[in-house]
Amino acid sequence: MPATQSAPEAHRSRLIKAEGGGWWFLGDGGFARLRAAQVGPDGTLLPGAERYLRESGLYDAKPFRSYSLTVLTSTDCNLGCGYCFQNTGQDPKGGNRPPRIKHARLTSEMIGEVLDFTRERMTAAGLDRLSLMLFGGEPLLNPRGARELLRRAADLGELNASMVSNGTLLTPLVAKELNAAGLGSVQITFDGDREEHDAIRIRRSGGGTFDVIVSNVAKAMAATSLRWHLRINVSHLNRHGMDDLVERLAATLDPARCSLQFALIGDVGVGYGNDLAYGSSLAGDFTRWHGRALELGFAVSRPKPNTGCQACSFKDGRYGAVVNADGVLSSCWETAGRPGWEVGTLADGYLSAEETEGRWIACDDQYQHGEHAAALAAFQDQVDASLLDRLNAAGRL
Repeated sequence: MPATQSAPEAHRSRLIKAEGGGWWFLGDGGFARLRAAQVGPDGTLLPGAERYLRESGLYDAKPFRSYSLTVLTSTDCNLGCGYCFQNTGQDPKGGNRPPRIKHARLTSEMIGEVLDFTRERMTAAGLDRLSLMLFGGEPLLNPRGARELLRRAADLGELNASMVSNGTLLTPLVAKELNAAGLGSVQITFDGDREEHDAIRIRRSGGGTFDVIVSNVAKAMAATSLRWHLRINVSHLNRHGMDDLVERLAATLDPARCSLQFALIGDVGVGYGNDLAYGSSLAGDFTRWHGRALELGFAVSRPKPNTGCQACSFKDGRYGAVVNADGVLSSCWETAGRPGWEVGTLADGYLSAEETEGRWIACDDQYQHGEHAAALAAFQDQVDASLLDRLNAAGRL
């Protein structure tokens, strides 16, 4: 039976003004389209509308059905992207070799410790399914560790496994081996069309990566049953190339096996900023990109309420964990391997709430609490309202 739980009290639901009139409500239990008359002049739900949504269960959190585990198989990376949150600074020589988090590589012994820890957590939570994400650095700098972790994790219960990879090392053979070991999906990141991408997502040894990534994904698609999530980073450096990128990806890959996500890149505190203005012009670009992606057959994720992931939403790690290759626990993937952000270890468990005060953060916290947080929130509401309208019109909600 799935576990029951209540997340920490927080303002989780979202109320977004729809483009064509009315409002969208996004809650833990689902979503609803509301009439303009159900929302007051100040943008808050009227009592009758709120009562209806509560009685319909749209405020109710759905029980988790699987334990969420993210594991770094390697903290190293063969790319030198300047904005990476795992950089500890910019390259002092102005090149593409920024200093990074400490080297760690997942071993067979550590895999055993990870799975023992996970088994105990799953039993305590009453869960018999595991959602596993292979993460890095670049996880394919340790392909043996990735394969072994996948095979052994299947012993814990029904497995849903994914991987975040830069794609440069994902040859058809590696993709087939991982798919056979239990991997179901892969997230790949693009930083604009070829020219912009190759100037940003560059090898530490020098040279662009766009063509090899697209080629690897196309070949892996032909060789496996893997599904693909294409994350497209957006900044002032690549905004103008997005329309061409969407067309190029649709022409080269199979849109029916891909979902697309456009994501703003924030300043993560290592000297890399995003100079985009979060206004109607940028929101219009996002709307156009989403619309074209849907026309071409890509899936686009439905906007969500303000909920964190299972790992970062509960400070005792009750329903999920993020584990570095050396066995150190983090609250979320953004701080994994970063010095000063540890929240425990596999051997000793989680530190107390008092000890983790100030270092337990939720997904995207570091991007959303800057000086432009209000403007960013308003921008995201405008983009999400447009996307919801288009998904609704296309019958994809």
